[in-house]
Amino acid sequence: MATIEQLERDVWPDPGPDDTSLIRRCTELRRKPVAEFTVEDLRIMLGQQIGVSVLLPLAVQVLLRDPLAEGDYYPGDLLRNVLRLPDSEWSSLRTERKRLASVLAQLVAGPPFSDPDLKPRDLNRELRDVMMRFVADESGSRSIRRAEVRGQRSKGSSRGR
Repeated sequence: MATIEQLERDVWPDPGPDDTSLIRRCTELRRKPVAEFTVEDLRIMLGQQIGVSVLLPLAVQVLLRDPLAEGDYYPGDLLRNVLRLPDSEWSSLRTERKRLASVLAQLVAGPPFSDPDLKPRDLNRELRDVMMRFVADESGSRSIRRAEVRGQRSKGSSRGR
């Protein structure tokens, strides 16, 4: 079973005595077989943007089955960390991104996320806002790609004139 260190071919040194518990935990997780990762392990590593190319596909599979999968903090804590990753991390996962956006669009439309009275500091409101941005970004990027394709077609047809 492969680890992040093996897959990335990048071995980190052992943490020093003054390193934080988070650094120690991330170093341990880089050495743990990826197939044994828990939701909490995914949440930690993706929250620190470590091993993203290896772990994001696994996290998306978890989230497609259970969008509010919970690590150690609250329902949706893995989702929140996944949705905060830079767009560049999704470049090789366009299909998965579309599928996740579709699942999240349905989730946002129902309770508790559809409640217009959610308070600004309510975790459900914060998670709803992050999900809505992700869904909007995905639908916006599809529109941009369609416009680019139309633009290329019109350029191609005007060249023949």
